[in-house]
Amino acid sequence: MTKPVVAGVDGSPSSLDAVEVAGHEAAIRGAELRLVHAFGRSSSHLPAGGPPWDPAGAGVRELLDGTLAAAERRARDVAPRVDITRDVTVGEPLTVLEIASRTASLVVVGSRGLGAFSSLLLGSTSGHLAAHGRCPVLVVRGRPNPAGPVLLAVDDSPASEEAVRFAFTEASLRGADLMALHVCRTGSPDVYDGPADPPFVTYDETHLREHAERVLDAALAGRQERYPDVPVVRRPVVGRVRHTLIDASADAQLLVVGARGRGGFTGLLLGSVSQAVLHHAHCPVAVVRHLGKDPAAAEGGEGGPP
Repeated sequence: MTKPVVAGVDGSPSSLDAVEVAGHEAAIRGAELRLVHAFGRSSSHLPAGGPPWDPAGAGVRELLDGTLAAAERRARDVAPRVDITRDVTVGEPLTVLEIASRTASLVVVGSRGLGAFSSLLLGSTSGHLAAHGRCPVLVVRGRPNPAGPVLLAVDDSPASEEAVRFAFTEASLRGADLMALHVCRTGSPDVYDGPADPPFVTYDETHLREHAERVLDAALAGRQERYPDVPVVRRPVVGRVRHTLIDASADAQLLVVGARGRGGFTGLLLGSVSQAVLHHAHCPVAVVRHLGKDPAAAEGGEGGPP
């Protein structure tokens, strides 16, 4: 049986957009859709009067029923045949969604929300679900091009392997092309992306582009045979990571990235690149976490604090 798709719901316009996307994702997977609403002491959008820890308290039940009913209507508009369940849980939303991800095929959230959902996956909570979730996380933002490709950020890390698998599956389910993009770093040890970057960097662009081709070949090996219905465009690039990803996302319906990366994607979803992608991508972003052992993660991650 296909694991359910989980949508985080708080009644905000962003979360309703996420519910619509989650409904579509559940439909193309033949999966159940779980609408999850969590609240705790810090939830600022609960009405006064009822015990804050009692969903049956005065005014609270009516609010939750209305919020979830609106979300369910939004989901049924795009996925009328999908089975939908509603869950109301006491707890911080990030923790609740992390737990829900353990039995889900996908968790879908908005980029902006109310109360404790506010700035989910952005700011101080950057990378939380990517670092601890047990399934891919799809952050709904931007205006995706429905006719565009699934854009896959490729590097040579284990995280990229998981992202490649997810991206091919998504492209197949959506009937979309797949654009595999690898950004090859310059001869410097870092990817320069800031105003203080050195104005001149010397590198052999031909050599770097050939290296990018090899990375793409290795990452995609055997995948096209498994997904013969997915047309693949390979795009090796020498340039700046965040700018390249953001620009390419303008023509995509989905951007897929691994939760931990190397090479041209160093620190992806852990530092400045993650903030740029999740704040400025022109389409939804799917974060696919590598679930194998990761010593760097145990030490706090190579990209520093989020």
